[in-house]
Amino acid sequence: MRLVLVGPPGSGKGTQAKRLIKTLQLTYVGTGDILREAIRQKTPVGREAEPLIKQGLLVSDPLVNEVVAELFRGPHRPERFVLDGYPRTYAQAVAFDALMRQQFLKLDAVINLAIEDEEVVSRISFRRICSNAACGAPYHLHANPPKQPNICDLCGAPLMCRDDDKEETVRRRLVEFHKNTDALLDHYERQNLVRNIDSTEPVDVIFDNILKSLPAEHAPRVA
Repeated sequence: MRLVLVGPPGSGKGTQAKRLIKTLQLTYVGTGDILREAIRQKTPVGREAEPLIKQGLLVSDPLVNEVVAELFRGPHRPERFVLDGYPRTYAQAVAFDALMRQQFLKLDAVINLAIEDEEVVSRISFRRICSNAACGAPYHLHANPPKQPNICDLCGAPLMCRDDDKEETVRRRLVEFHKNTDALLDHYERQNLVRNIDSTEPVDVIFDNILKSLPAEHAPRVA
């Protein structure tokens, strides 16, 4: 089974990736992890990417493509995997298609965790976290509110909204997500690989729907 997991921030990709790895015995392939490993091993690509990552800059498509290619051309390439965070753009998808052909591999499905932008904004912008670094308890003002407004239940410290969770930041990330991902999904739609999964359902229902959407010869039985 070879899967690509796609979805905006707040769609639950991380949660579903962990379940897929455990249930289907897949290798998790995240570009952040690959880049960190390349840096650790001081590969040519790792040395080129390191200063960009340290400055918080985006790594270019060609550089990301090359670090993924290093993994799949290497002696420990994953045969069964779920990709999270790559391909992120149409250009990356085209490069990954070529890489898969070179390695005599093919994708089985692209799982698109579909969710409306306003639901994403609600999910993320209502997150709060305890300001006490030693505690760091997470809350959600709708789904998991504190007993007292803006006060941590566990240690009594004030709650705060992280910069990444602020509404204006979330909306900027969504604009960037659609700019890159709409063309990416169109590309995979033409290959009949996209499986659209409603990610507003409960976590267990989402996971069952993912399994049911997979090619019958690979998917485990779901009651």
